Amino acid sequence: MLSLRPLSLVALLAAPLQCPSRAGPELTREDRPDDALWALSERFARDGDEAARQSTLRYLIERYPSSRYSVRAALALDGSVPADASR
Repeated sequence: MLSLRPLSLVALLAAPLQCPSRAGPELTREDRPDDALWALSERFARDGDEAARQSTLRYLIERYPSSRYSVRAALALDGSVPADASR
């Protein structure tokens, strides 16, 4: 009968190669929620729906204050910078 020990050892040693790792932003395949909200606000701007754009930008700032888009969103709304933009 074949021993399972060598097979177990191979599986154990290969496990780190199979474990997922966190990909950098250049390798991510899905938008983060703040990315999607910023893109949506840009689409509203292109479509001429300023009310929807402003509402989306306000929500982005409220929901994701430390997002890389929060400062841009605030500047697009009224030129102010959120108090917690330094996070």
